[in-house]
Amino acid sequence: MTNIRIVTDSTADIPLALRQELNIEMVPLKIHFGDEEYLDTVTLQSEEFYPKLTSSPHFPRTSQPSPAEFLDLYQRLLEEPNTEVISIHLASVLSGTYQSALLASTMLEDSSGKVHVFDSCSASYGIGALAVAAARAAKAGQSVDEILELVRTMRENFYIYFLVDTLEFLQKGGRIGKASALFGSLLNIKPILSLDRAGEVAAIDKVRGHKKAVARILELLATDVSGKTIRSLHIAHANNLEGAEQLRAAIMQQFVVEHVDYITLGPVIGAHAGPGTIAAFVSTV
Repeated sequence: MTNIRIVTDSTADIPLALRQELNIEMVPLKIHFGDEEYLDTVTLQSEEFYPKLTSSPHFPRTSQPSPAEFLDLYQRLLEEPNTEVISIHLASVLSGTYQSALLASTMLEDSSGKVHVFDSCSASYGIGALAVAAARAAKAGQSVDEILELVRTMRENFYIYFLVDTLEFLQKGGRIGKASALFGSLLNIKPILSLDRAGEVAAIDKVRGHKKAVARILELLATDVSGKTIRSLHIAHANNLEGAEQLRAAIMQQFVVEHVDYITLGPVIGAHAGPGTIAAFVSTV
């Protein structure tokens, strides 16, 4: 029987205990404050990152893993007999992480076709949910083809909505333009953001005030999941548990949800979204 191993990167924001339980391997991205370099969720945890984000004179920068880092991991995993690897990563339009993993897979000797690199077209638990589902399917004895079909189906039936306190961090990180960031700071306008099917950050609506933004998310979600069952809801936050609890309560009051959990946004995702961000990751598969 084929031994299938799941690999992801640190932007998947999978809690450590769950990664260990499911034997998911993780390659960290890097985060830089001036000349200081940290490994995302390895040498810098969320509880250390957010205070540093507000106190440091340096705006954080992020960088992808090198192909060599992926290659070392793939080689180690493939030393196990009859092993194949499914490697699920941050949207290729947001980072070069996917390309690093893909390049590493082509550098393997005598292991052609044994590493399957998958573009999540997502971020944070939009990646994490796919990796967790893949790991559980591997444990259940499903084949590589079955698991890849599962994550493709999940990717097409996944919905993300997030609210940021400020668009400053997305603008400085190059994810949106200056005009959008300026507009968002005026008149308490709260843009409701999502990721499009390619993984690009997209504003799907703009409303005034936090309460109206949450109410609008409920309307959007009702349209997106009409006729479907919400299999899982993961509420994520960037040092804003109170806001996360409010969003969870609002969704749970209106929808039947089979599974709900909280996720903390890790340093790399938090560096782009900014402190105070809350998000809902919804799967109907």
